Amino acid sequence: MRSDSDLDPLLGGFDEDAARTVKRAANANDFEGRAGSLSECFVDDGEQTRRVVLVGVGSGSADQAIEKAGGAVAAKLMTSGETRIVFDATGLDVDDASSRMAFGALQRSWRYDAYRTKPKPRSTPTVTEFTIVGDESEADRWPHREHVYAGIALTRELVTEPPNVIYPESFVERCRQLEEFGVEIEVLDKAKMIELGMGALLGVAQGSVKDPQLLVMRWDGTGGAQARPVALVGKGVTFDSGGISIKPGAGMEDMKFDMGGAGAVAGAMRTLAGRKAKTHVVGVCGLVENMPSGTAQRPSDVVTTMSGQTVEVLNTDAEGRLVLCDAMHWVQEKYAPEVMIDLATLTGAIIISLGHEHAGCFSNDDGLAEKLLAAGKESGDKLWRMPLGKSYDKLLDSPLADMKNVGPREAGSITAAQYLQRFVQDGVKWAHLDIAGTVWWKNASNLWDKGATGYGVRLLDRFIADNYES
Repeated sequence: MRSDSDLDPLLGGFDEDAARTVKRAANANDFEGRAGSLSECFVDDGEQTRRVVLVGVGSGSADQAIEKAGGAVAAKLMTSGETRIVFDATGLDVDDASSRMAFGALQRSWRYDAYRTKPKPRSTPTVTEFTIVGDESEADRWPHREHVYAGIALTRELVTEPPNVIYPESFVERCRQLEEFGVEIEVLDKAKMIELGMGALLGVAQGSVKDPQLLVMRWDGTGGAQARPVALVGKGVTFDSGGISIKPGAGMEDMKFDMGGAGAVAGAMRTLAGRKAKTHVVGVCGLVENMPSGTAQRPSDVVTTMSGQTVEVLNTDAEGRLVLCDAMHWVQEKYAPEVMIDLATLTGAIIISLGHEHAGCFSNDDGLAEKLLAAGKESGDKLWRMPLGKSYDKLLDSPLADMKNVGPREAGSITAAQYLQRFVQDGVKWAHLDIAGTVWWKNASNLWDKGATGYGVRLLDRFIADNYES
């Protein structure tokens, strides 16, 4: 701290002795307010002893910094034996600061212990209540954050579940809870997809004993006033072995999260419907399992997509784009959206390019890309725009079919996006978000523990709220 007086605005509720103890602890801990840093002490409060935790938000006051500060507190206290955390950020000159801090703590507190039969000592959460110090207007805005968290939690749950539990049919059943919030659910089964000619999606699924599903979730909070919805399309490969082009064994267990795009779409629909967003959105999830077997798709097979275009499948591990192209074509034919956004854990190449800090954003429309990047910056689900162009597109030309499903090793995430762009109809504003590096982290952060991040829910909610709500 520069001086003890820096803490005075934050300690108005403490008596002189307690405030002195907090200040001494801050100095002893060399607490200077760096983002996420903590200083902890205990003070007397009548007949009780209170634990006081100071948390830094950094030099700025960005929403994400305040949320991450709350998450740092949750990470510290969730298994500490405490049962209640009081968040008081009224000393900050930021709207809803206490709520933002509690929202960060809520995100960091998410866990999935369904399969733990013997909890480790001192690892069981003890905190059951958050209290927010704020005014009535802050309380009025809290339900929105609760619904965003519910969407994040649903996404994390779907991504975290093992592939023997979450597969195409069970993914659909897990999402039926959205009906209670007014979401209309439609499911296209294998027979219907055969009838429609979805040869690309079906080709991916043909090696598995689990039948594919096309899950359609529709929320219209405009009462029919917005005729053309925003379309969200998610890649839902519930487990990706790579098929005949099988992946290396090391790390293959991570491929249960290859449905992270579909999980994000489901979570976003939960958030929008839960908070009764005044918008019209259709979420489509192409759900398949990619497995090697005697019936599996082979490298060099040629498939016919629903659009009528043919694809030479050179690598069965480049399957996500085959699933998405049929799902994208179907939603354009069915709903004629003006805007279509797909989310997919599509390429390892995007992780080489951007690491785990940003997802890649590809778009045929500058305005749409700018809106998405702005929503990413404000929500914390960050995006970085990547290029498209004819020189990349021609790398997909096939001597046998209309296109091949992979290009050369170079520019792998770009050629994947170029493949998808071939299925975007004239006049549709489209963006492809390659989220392979952001849906699952092997290191904990201030907003999530190791594992599923829930990436995409905050982004889509902010994007819709800022641009498509009446």
